[in-house]
Amino acid sequence: MFPSVNDLLYIQVASADGKNMDKEYKSRIADVEDDTLLIEVPIESGSGHMKRLYMGDELSVYFLSDQGVKNYFNTYVLGFADDVVQLVRVRKPESETITKVQRRHFLRVVSKLDLAVKLKDNTRFVALTEDVGGGGVSLIADSQYHLSEGEQLYCWLLLSYKNGSIDHVPFEAEIVRTKPLETGRTKAMLKFVSISDMERQKLIRYCFERQFDFKNR
Repeated sequence: MFPSVNDLLYIQVASADGKNMDKEYKSRIADVEDDTLLIEVPIESGSGHMKRLYMGDELSVYFLSDQGVKNYFNTYVLGFADDVVQLVRVRKPESETITKVQRRHFLRVVSKLDLAVKLKDNTRFVALTEDVGGGGVSLIADSQYHLSEGEQLYCWLLLSYKNGSIDHVPFEAEIVRTKPLETGRTKAMLKFVSISDMERQKLIRYCFERQFDFKNR
Protein backbone atom coordinates (compact mmCIF):
# COMPACT_ATOMS: atom_id res chain seq x y z
CA MET A 1 0.00 0.00 0.00
CA PHE A 2 1.31 3.44 -0.95
CA PRO A 3 -0.11 6.86 0.05
CA SER A 4 -1.87 8.79 -2.71
CA VAL A 5 -3.28 12.24 -3.42
CA ASN A 6 -5.77 13.45 -0.74
CA ASP A 7 -4.61 10.83 1.78
CA LEU A 8 -4.36 12.21 5.31
CA LEU A 9 -0.93 11.93 6.94
CA TYR A 10 -0.27 11.90 10.69
CA ILE A 11 3.15 13.34 11.45
CA GLN A 12 5.64 13.63 14.29
CA VAL A 13 8.68 15.91 13.90
CA ALA A 14 12.07 14.82 15.23
CA SER A 15 14.06 17.04 17.57
CA ALA A 16 17.58 16.47 18.87
CA ASP A 17 16.62 16.90 22.54
CA GLY A 18 13.42 14.86 22.32
CA LYS A 19 11.13 17.78 23.21
CA ASN A 20 7.67 17.98 21.62
CA MET A 21 8.16 14.64 19.87
CA ASP A 22 4.84 13.47 21.37
CA LYS A 23 2.96 16.14 19.39
CA GLU A 24 1.08 14.90 16.37
CA TYR A 25 0.29 16.93 13.27
CA LYS A 26 -2.05 16.30 10.36
CA SER A 27 -1.43 17.03 6.70
CA ARG A 28 -2.87 16.00 3.35
CA ILE A 29 -1.06 14.87 0.21
CA ALA A 30 -1.59 17.46 -2.55
CA ASP A 31 0.47 15.78 -5.26
CA VAL A 32 2.70 12.75 -5.84
CA GLU A 33 5.82 13.10 -8.01
CA ASP A 34 8.46 10.56 -9.03
CA ASP A 35 10.63 10.89 -5.92
CA THR A 36 8.68 13.32 -3.73
CA LEU A 37 5.36 13.97 -2.07
CA LEU A 38 3.87 17.46 -1.92
CA ILE A 39 1.93 17.88 1.31
CA GLU A 40 -0.01 20.71 2.91
CA VAL A 41 1.58 22.57 5.84
CA PRO A 42 0.93 20.32 8.89
CA ILE A 43 -1.56 21.41 11.55
CA GLU A 44 -1.21 20.38 15.18
CA SER A 45 -3.92 17.99 16.31
CA GLY A 46 -6.10 19.61 18.95
CA SER A 47 -4.82 23.21 18.82
CA GLY A 48 -5.09 23.71 15.05
CA HIS A 49 -1.77 25.61 15.01
CA MET A 50 0.24 25.38 11.82
CA LYS A 51 3.65 23.71 12.17
CA ARG A 52 6.50 25.49 10.45
CA LEU A 53 8.92 23.01 8.89
CA TYR A 54 12.49 23.57 7.76
CA MET A 55 14.68 22.01 5.11
CA GLY A 56 16.04 18.71 6.40
CA ASP A 57 13.47 18.23 9.20
CA GLU A 58 12.98 14.53 9.92
CA LEU A 59 9.41 13.25 9.99
CA SER A 60 7.86 10.05 11.26
CA VAL A 61 4.62 9.54 9.34
CA TYR A 62 1.69 7.16 9.19
CA PHE A 63 -1.41 6.95 7.04
CA LEU A 64 -4.48 4.72 7.25
CA SER A 65 -5.42 2.01 4.77
CA ASP A 66 -9.06 1.48 3.77
CA GLN A 67 -9.22 -1.15 6.51
CA GLY A 68 -7.98 1.33 9.11
CA VAL A 69 -4.46 -0.17 9.37
CA LYS A 70 -1.69 2.31 10.19
CA ASN A 71 1.20 2.30 7.69
CA TYR A 72 4.41 3.96 8.93
CA PHE A 73 7.42 5.45 7.17
CA ASN A 74 10.21 7.95 7.81
CA THR A 75 10.92 10.88 5.52
CA TYR A 76 12.44 14.36 5.54
CA VAL A 77 11.75 17.82 4.14
CA LEU A 78 13.35 18.50 0.75
CA GLY A 79 11.94 21.96 0.10
CA PHE A 80 8.79 23.95 -0.53
CA ALA A 81 6.46 24.82 -3.40
CA ASP A 82 3.88 27.55 -3.87
CA ASP A 83 0.53 26.58 -5.30
CA VAL A 84 -2.75 28.14 -4.15
CA VAL A 85 -1.21 27.60 -0.71
CA GLN A 86 2.35 26.78 0.28
CA LEU A 87 3.17 23.08 0.07
CA VAL A 88 5.99 21.10 1.66
CA ARG A 89 8.05 18.76 -0.52
CA VAL A 90 9.16 15.59 1.30
CA ARG A 91 11.06 12.53 0.16
CA LYS A 92 8.80 9.82 -1.22
CA PRO A 93 9.39 6.57 0.71
CA GLU A 94 10.39 3.38 -1.02
CA SER A 95 7.49 0.92 -0.90
CA GLU A 96 9.61 -1.64 1.00
CA THR A 97 10.29 0.89 3.80
CA ILE A 98 6.58 1.31 4.60
CA THR A 99 5.74 -0.86 7.58
CA LYS A 100 2.77 -1.61 9.80
CA VAL A 101 5.07 -1.54 12.83
CA GLN A 102 5.40 1.83 14.56
CA ARG A 103 8.76 3.53 14.16
CA ARG A 104 9.76 4.76 17.61
CA HIS A 105 12.98 6.26 16.30
CA PHE A 106 13.54 8.83 13.62
CA LEU A 107 16.37 8.81 11.13
CA ARG A 108 19.06 8.84 13.79
CA VAL A 109 21.18 5.72 13.31
CA VAL A 110 23.87 4.05 15.36
CA SER A 111 27.23 4.77 13.75
CA LYS A 112 30.83 5.23 14.89
CA LEU A 113 32.24 8.11 12.84
CA ASP A 114 35.28 10.34 13.36
CA LEU A 115 34.33 13.76 14.69
CA ALA A 116 36.77 16.64 15.06
CA VAL A 117 35.69 19.02 17.82
CA LYS A 118 36.76 22.54 18.75
CA LEU A 119 35.64 24.15 22.01
CA LYS A 120 35.17 27.89 22.52
CA ASP A 121 38.56 28.10 24.26
CA ASN A 122 40.08 26.61 21.07
CA THR A 123 40.72 23.23 22.70
CA ARG A 124 40.62 20.62 19.94
CA PHE A 125 40.15 16.87 20.09
CA VAL A 126 38.85 13.95 18.04
CA ALA A 127 35.90 11.86 19.24
CA LEU A 128 33.73 9.03 17.92
CA THR A 129 30.02 9.43 17.38
CA GLU A 130 27.62 6.93 18.91
CA ASP A 131 24.69 7.88 16.69
CA VAL A 132 23.96 10.51 14.05
CA GLY A 133 20.85 12.08 12.54
CA GLY A 134 19.54 15.10 10.70
CA GLY A 135 18.92 16.97 13.96
CA GLY A 136 22.07 16.18 15.90
CA VAL A 137 24.63 13.59 16.97
CA SER A 138 25.88 11.90 20.11
CA LEU A 139 29.60 11.58 20.80
CA ILE A 140 31.87 9.79 23.24
CA ALA A 141 34.79 11.87 24.56
CA ASP A 142 37.49 11.62 27.20
CA SER A 143 36.33 13.11 30.50
CA GLN A 144 39.35 15.45 30.59
CA TYR A 145 37.49 17.85 28.28
CA HIS A 146 34.77 18.56 30.90
CA LEU A 147 31.88 18.87 28.46
CA SER A 148 28.77 20.46 29.99
CA GLU A 149 25.15 21.09 29.03
CA GLY A 150 24.59 24.29 27.07
CA GLU A 151 28.17 24.40 25.79
CA GLN A 152 28.60 25.10 22.08
CA LEU A 153 30.98 23.08 19.93
CA TYR A 154 32.36 23.52 16.42
CA CYS A 155 32.58 20.16 14.68
CA TRP A 156 33.64 18.44 11.47
CA LEU A 157 32.11 15.03 10.82
CA LEU A 158 33.63 12.50 8.42
CA LEU A 159 31.03 10.57 6.39
CA SER A 160 31.79 7.56 4.20
CA TYR A 161 29.09 6.36 1.81
CA LYS A 162 28.44 2.90 0.36
CA ASN A 163 29.85 3.93 -3.04
CA GLY A 164 33.21 4.73 -1.41
CA SER A 165 32.88 8.52 -1.55
CA ILE A 166 33.75 10.61 1.52
CA ASP A 167 32.27 13.89 2.75
CA HIS A 168 33.15 16.29 5.55
CA VAL A 169 30.17 17.92 7.29
CA PRO A 170 30.95 21.05 9.33
CA PHE A 171 28.41 22.28 11.88
CA GLU A 172 27.96 24.15 15.14
CA ALA A 173 26.12 22.32 17.90
CA GLU A 174 24.96 22.70 21.49
CA ILE A 175 25.23 20.03 24.16
CA VAL A 176 21.73 19.20 25.37
CA ARG A 177 22.68 16.43 27.78
CA THR A 178 25.76 14.65 29.12
CA LYS A 179 26.12 11.25 30.74
CA PRO A 180 29.20 9.85 32.52
CA LEU A 181 30.03 6.31 31.41
CA GLU A 182 31.46 3.41 33.41
CA THR A 183 34.55 3.58 31.21
CA GLY A 184 35.36 7.01 32.67
CA ARG A 185 34.48 8.74 29.43
CA THR A 186 31.56 11.09 28.77
CA LYS A 187 28.65 10.74 26.37
CA ALA A 188 27.36 14.08 25.05
CA MET A 189 24.14 14.48 23.08
CA LEU A 190 24.26 17.41 20.64
CA LYS A 191 21.65 19.31 18.67
CA PHE A 192 22.59 21.34 15.62
CA VAL A 193 22.66 25.10 16.12
CA SER A 194 24.06 25.99 12.70
CA ILE A 195 24.33 23.64 9.72
CA SER A 196 23.74 24.40 6.05
CA ASP A 197 20.90 22.69 4.21
CA MET A 198 23.43 21.05 1.89
CA GLU A 199 25.43 19.59 4.78
CA ARG A 200 22.28 18.37 6.54
CA GLN A 201 21.20 16.62 3.33
CA LYS A 202 24.55 14.80 3.20
CA LEU A 203 23.99 13.55 6.74
CA ILE A 204 20.41 12.46 6.10
CA ARG A 205 21.51 10.64 2.94
CA TYR A 206 24.05 8.75 5.06
CA CYS A 207 21.36 7.89 7.63
CA PHE A 208 19.06 6.49 4.97
CA GLU A 209 21.88 4.33 3.61
CA ARG A 210 22.58 2.99 7.11
CA GLN A 211 18.88 2.46 7.80
CA PHE A 212 18.54 0.47 4.57
CA ASP A 213 21.60 -1.63 5.51
CA PHE A 214 20.11 -2.49 8.91
CA LYS A 215 16.78 -3.43 7.30
CA ASN A 216 18.48 -5.89 4.95
CA ARG A 217 20.68 -7.66 7.48
